This record gives sequence, C-alpha cells and structure tokens, in this order.
Amino acid sequence: MQQPAPIRATAMQRFRAGYGLLLEWVVMALMIALAVEVTLGVIYRAAGSSLVWYDEVASHMLAWLTFYGSALASVKRAHIGCPEIVEQMSPAVRRASGIASQVLVILFFALLGWMGLRIMPALMGETLVSVTWLPMNVVQSVLPISSVLIVIAEATHLVDMFASRPTPDATPASALADGLH
Repeated sequence: MQQPAPIRATAMQRFRAGYGLLLEWVVMALMIALAVEVTLGVIYRAAGSSLVWYDEVASHMLAWLTFYGSALASVKRAHIGCPEIVEQMSPAVRRASGIASQVLVILFFALLGWMGLRIMPALMGETLVSVTWLPMNVVQSVLPISSVLIVIAEATHLVDMFASRPTPDATPASALADGLH
C-alpha cells in the first residue's frame, strides 16, 4: 500500500515556524537570565550582602519575559479564547469574527507600539535607579519591540485566514476559535 504524500508546509507556515523558534530562544534566554539573577539575589541576601540592583532588574526582566512571551503565544495561538461561543456560530460568521478579531488585535498592538515609541523621547536621559548606566529607553523598548513582534505574528494568522476558503461543512470551529482571542 502506498503512503499518502506528506502535506507541504506553505511559505507562511515555514516563516511562522522559524519565527516561533526565534521567539522561543529569546524567551528561553530571558528565563535563564531571570533565573540566574534571582538565584544570585537569593544567595547574596542569604549571605547577608544584598545586591542593590536585584529587585529593580528582576521586575524589569519579568516584564520583558511577559511581553516577549506574549509574542511567542501569539505565534503559537496560545492566548485565551472562547471556543464554546465560536462553535455556536455559522461558518460564515466564524470566519468574519475571526478576521475581525485578528484586525482588532493587530490595531491594538500597532497602537501600543506607537505609544511605546512616543514615550521614548520623554525617557531620554533617564536611567534605572540602581543601575545608573542602563538607560530607561532600553528598558522600555520592550513595548514597541514586542508590539511589532505580536503584530507580525498576528498578521501571519490573518494572511492564513484570508487564504483559506473553508467549505461550510469542513470548517473546524476550534481552529477558528483559536483566532478569537
């Protein structure tokens, strides 16, 4: 018996896989750095010599991990959705809702990224309190950068939504429900 031919990934799926892998490495690096920083803070505190910069750096690293992790979650469609509601919709309404949802998410993160860029001049010359050589612009760059990363991830899914022309009987509700987050 002949094996069925493997389904070839589209260029968008290959891009998304590589993009997801890049974001996984960024998130893993941030997790490792945060774990090392927290471990050092605990060791120094237990030794009676607390690190002055520990709390401030840890809180900013956690924010970076959250924002870059959100970009990774966008690539993997891992954000919270409402599949129960979507399953009740007709295929045409599901598709329209999915596309509308994607557009709204993209618009929100485009606005967040733009506002993140707008605050950068106000932070010029500011530094962290305990790490005075680290400009606040670098710390707050997570907003516009992660917003762009999320917009890219969401745009790849939007392209797939426009490219797919599901038949009314073959539309899996869970696949479109993933797009409504």
